[in-house]
Amino acid sequence: MKYIWIDEYLMSLPAVTKDFKKEWNWIRYMIDDKMFTAICLDSNGDPHYITLKSEPLESEFLRKEYDDIIPGYYMNKTHWISINPNGIVPDELMKELLDKSYTLILNGFSKKKQHELLITAYCGLRCNACDWREPCHCNGCVSTKGYAFHCENEPCPVATCVINKGIDFCGMCEEFPCKVLQDYSCDKEHGDNPPGARIETCRLISSILKK
Repeated sequence: MKYIWIDEYLMSLPAVTKDFKKEWNWIRYMIDDKMFTAICLDSNGDPHYITLKSEPLESEFLRKEYDDIIPGYYMNKTHWISINPNGIVPDELMKELLDKSYTLILNGFSKKKQHELLITAYCGLRCNACDWREPCHCNGCVSTKGYAFHCENEPCPVATCVINKGIDFCGMCEEFPCKVLQDYSCDKEHGDNPPGARIETCRLISSILKK
């Protein structure tokens, strides 16, 4: 497949999970339980189509511009398109279409639900991607009011700061990114991998919620 970056790119988006739908032979990328992109595999397990949601008028335009874009493969032909994974659709356009599909599905949720899905940690960390979540039965610092798995006697200082300010997460603070968040991000025990990941995620979540 031409777009070898696609899995890493999609999984870097907030609130995204994936599964393999054996009956369809599809790798599905979802927000909550709603699919926004699928890599449809052939009988040999190779990518056959990349299917994603699209606005009807844009879908029609894209199909006229690119022979590698067709109406949704086994999906609604008006609201979904499928793209040849080895075709000539440029990478930048592919990323733009993936982002739009993500946004279309996310906007189908209420604002309250969007906040619940996007903000699982006050500092911007993505709890659904954390290796400690299931083994340690950690539900994230938002649901525990700052007491994630690594907090025993005192809540996380970043969470405490956010709660005291009465905001939803660090990205909403006028002082973002403050020294408290930056220092915690560089902490040897709790530091970001890659460096600055939670700060960038805060920026991304803020931009999504403002749309």
